[in-house]
Amino acid sequence: MEIPEVYKDLFADETKAYLFLATIMPDGTPQVTPVWFNADEDHILVNTAAGRVKDKNMQERPHVAVVIQDPCDPYRFMQIRGKIAERTTQGADAHINKLSQKYRGKDWDIPGNETRVIFKIKPAKISGH
Repeated sequence: MEIPEVYKDLFADETKAYLFLATIMPDGTPQVTPVWFNADEDHILVNTAAGRVKDKNMQERPHVAVVIQDPCDPYRFMQIRGKIAERTTQGADAHINKLSQKYRGKDWDIPGNETRVIFKIKPAKISGH
């Protein structure tokens, strides 16, 4: 994933930027959710509970769009369009704890009946403002 240098700070843990995730509902309308995120070398990673609307949407319609907004300047942002490359439960509890540490400074309190999942988004187009 080639992030332009000018936007790499939005991926730093200390920035705590939110990602606005747009998925597609069964009727074709968009659904947008602010989420915590991080990234690996090739993907943007988001974590959710199995069965939520965004989980169902991304499983059934894998094309997504995201905006990562600078928390200090709301007019500075990156837009990424891409496709879900993978959905996995492997490592998802550890991943939500890592994200919770980033955004809240403490571990996530995972309800006993909740299954966490990681979605890996493969960017196809990156732009910014």
